[in-house]
Amino acid sequence: MKLDSDWRNWLAENVDRGCRVETIVSAMVGAGFEEAAADSAVKRVLGGETAQPIAREPNPEYVYDECPVSSDNVIHAHDRDVRVLTRIRRPQVVLFGDVLSTQECDQMIERSRHRLKRSTTVNGATGADETIANRTSEGAVFQRGEDEFIDRLDRRSSALMNSPLEHGEGLQILRYGVGGEYRPHFDYFPPEDPGSWQHVATAGQRVSTLIVYLNEVEAGGATAFPEAGLSVTPKKGDALYFRYRNGVGQLDPLTRHCGEPVIAGEKWIMTKWMRLRAF
Repeated sequence: MKLDSDWRNWLAENVDRGCRVETIVSAMVGAGFEEAAADSAVKRVLGGETAQPIAREPNPEYVYDECPVSSDNVIHAHDRDVRVLTRIRRPQVVLFGDVLSTQECDQMIERSRHRLKRSTTVNGATGADETIANRTSEGAVFQRGEDEFIDRLDRRSSALMNSPLEHGEGLQILRYGVGGEYRPHFDYFPPEDPGSWQHVATAGQRVSTLIVYLNEVEAGGATAFPEAGLSVTPKKGDALYFRYRNGVGQLDPLTRHCGEPVIAGEKWIMTKWMRLRAF
């Protein structure tokens, strides 16, 4: 059978409802699809592709639609008014000032020290978490709403990003020592990687990131976007937002970014990732 527009719409609707992969594939096979073709179609939608083709050319140009972040210069983010310092349209980047207070930054660092473990990344071929030379940091994760303090930061981040609270992953804390870096990468799960589908099977693709800088870095440690010619120097309490999935399911190649090597001191950040659906 052919995956026409009606089937694409049906597939997208059932993925959005949170139906299991096996259930959707089974229904498609029962309707006459080859199992391999049905399985591939489901995984493409789970990976962030749209129900309808977004363009006819092989590599369509990314479409910059309206950014979800409020256009106000000061945004009321749950319990705190946050100033917008800079907006960039391509890629969609927003720099916020004083997202966390000095005391909140210090508290987040101290709460994380005893949890730190060597950071991992996703193996594109297998989907497994592994340590690699490209990412030299230690990390800790706080589950969403773990306690009153974490819940407050979760809700503030969600309001600032204008994304539902339940779509957010847990807060991740990272520490980089001298020489620590994270070489250029994407925060979304590349659809072409075989291991990506299992990470998007439940909540869908990642759509945006918020990086909060928890300390002043003596030298180095900037967040850089090589293809966009953009570099942001860490400032305690400030936060960097960037969005990489638009409303039609495209993924922005300009959001490839890196954490440049720390030259002196140490660098602490808090990261919030938002998903397409409830996480």
